[in-house]
Amino acid sequence: MNHRPLPLRPLAAASLALAALAATGCGARVEQDPEQAGAGAGAGSATATVDRCGEPVEYTTPERAVVYEGGSADKMFALGLADHVHGYVMPPANPPVSESPWADDYAAVEFLSDDLLNRELVVDAEADFVVAGWNSGFSDQRGITPEILDGLGIQSFMHTESCYNYPGFPERVEPFEGLYTDLERLGAIFGVQDRAAEVVADYRARVEAVQEQAPGGDPVPVFLYDSGTDQAFTAGSQVPPNDIIRFAGGRNVFDGLDERWTQVGWEAVVEAEPEVIVILDYGDQPAEDKIAYLEGLPALADVPAVRADDYFVLDYNEGISGPRNIDGVEKFAEYLRERAA
Repeated sequence: MNHRPLPLRPLAAASLALAALAATGCGARVEQDPEQAGAGAGAGSATATVDRCGEPVEYTTPERAVVYEGGSADKMFALGLADHVHGYVMPPANPPVSESPWADDYAAVEFLSDDLLNRELVVDAEADFVVAGWNSGFSDQRGITPEILDGLGIQSFMHTESCYNYPGFPERVEPFEGLYTDLERLGAIFGVQDRAAEVVADYRARVEAVQEQAPGGDPVPVFLYDSGTDQAFTAGSQVPPNDIIRFAGGRNVFDGLDERWTQVGWEAVVEAEPEVIVILDYGDQPAEDKIAYLEGLPALADVPAVRADDYFVLDYNEGISGPRNIDGVEKFAEYLRERAA
């Protein structure tokens, strides 16, 4: 793919004495008209060059962002950017936004659709910025990609966690590092770097506290069940549950799969002998029904977790890239500590 940097918003030649500010660790360079310094995001003259899946892109401060799914919205809201969000797209499989820590922010912006992200929706919303993941929002098949939006003059931002297989511009980071990187990069784009640094420092400290309290001994083998009947849909090494499990003191039995979400045969689950099964809770099938399905599979009858009825329910928005990953790792860590007591 031939991706081009997004164009700068025109600035008066007389006011181009720009101060460059480095955003540490996130591949961003911020420039601002000194006359507007201190005005904050939305002053209209701030620009930032930020990596988008390894591709340097020049952004101007967005004012009408469209965000796809809870992870995208939560990242914006955690940085105090609700005023820059026009609306959100939330497929019905997602848990209700009323359950979010940022429920008030969701209520203050527009609910645009419960469909998948598509180009027509974004254009109709007059969006100037779209936040989504690769293959979980942006999609070649559905005709909405960063390249297509670039051509329409609409800025876009992809979750770093989803970038490792983005064609032409791959970027590989551990999933939680992807979360921190996104917050830092969004902070640079919107001129709220200090806020982003505070949020990231808090999240890192909470994860470090989890790791310090992890049970001793060998990590507990853990299998994540998302869905599936003929095969199991599960988490590979490139998605947040892998980090949630390992930081809490467990080991994802499929951490050797260099994938995001992927399918495995039931035979592989049996051979892995998980002692805990994490159920990803979303959609029309309640977690209790998923557990009942697993317990009814003859092939899994001798799996240690099934024998011991050892299940942990992980909320969907704690399992996809977003601030609620931190809640997820804290809850799962508490579960493993109590289990080991």
